[in-house]
Amino acid sequence: MSTHFPHTETPSAELAGVSLSYAKHGPVLKSLDWQLLPGQVVGLLGRNGSGKTTLLETLLGLREPDAGTVRVFGQDAGRLDDAARARIGYVPQQSDLFEGFTPAQLLAYFKSFYPRWNEAKVEGLMSRWDIARDKPIRKLSGGQQQRLSIIRALAHEPDLLVLDEPVASLDPVGRRDFLRELVEQVLDRGTTVVFSTHILSDLERVAFNLAFLSEGRIALQAPLDELLEQVRAFTGTVTELASLFSRLGAQPLKRTPLEAGRERVLARLPAGVAVPLDAQAVNLEDLFAELT
Repeated sequence: MSTHFPHTETPSAELAGVSLSYAKHGPVLKSLDWQLLPGQVVGLLGRNGSGKTTLLETLLGLREPDAGTVRVFGQDAGRLDDAARARIGYVPQQSDLFEGFTPAQLLAYFKSFYPRWNEAKVEGLMSRWDIARDKPIRKLSGGQQQRLSIIRALAHEPDLLVLDEPVASLDPVGRRDFLRELVEQVLDRGTTVVFSTHILSDLERVAFNLAFLSEGRIALQAPLDELLEQVRAFTGTVTELASLFSRLGAQPLKRTPLEAGRERVLARLPAGVAVPLDAQAVNLEDLFAELT
């Protein structure tokens, strides 16, 4: 399902030269450039503490960067008008539901803000995910609260859906069900979806674009199937590999020095190039370990 869009489209969201530091931790984002195109599903991967939540909050205009620009639907993310805001759905890592409300009250409250609320979708998900409508939210399990957050974010049919570790409290069946819902949302409506996760098996289930956040920048973004096809690990002397990559037109992604002037290099081959026999295939776990 990795859809390719011509780059003539206006991005749903665009960050250019974005830097952000915290007093205690120093720089978190460093001259970061990133684009999300309409209808893309992007899995944002990074180690714990790499800045995934900060990046998503900056994208949504919830944090102001120290430098650079953030635009959502062509508007400055920090000054979105109501119409643009109504096109965004967001599930934060920590549920921000009103715990004294029941799910029915919470959904009725949010419905009043959104002209595009899809009541049939809400009812369908509430039944399918078995959420008690009239029980106080604080008495729901962590997984049910997370599901309720997801329903609230999907209910108004957003054009941009941002999810920060949305499946962390769900069991494997709940995660699979949620991912199916997400894919239907994208196929039906062309929604742009970005979600951060560290559960790699979830990403393999749906052929996402993957974006790797490392050292404050997006180190690489590409469709998963393309990466598995084109990225290989090579081992040899620095000189041998330099001449091999130049001949193949390969793009080195990560170098690891070995002893005696040798190195191991993860490199991306151009589409359609014959893969050398001594190149090692990599899986998603290898990519995650090397690129983050």
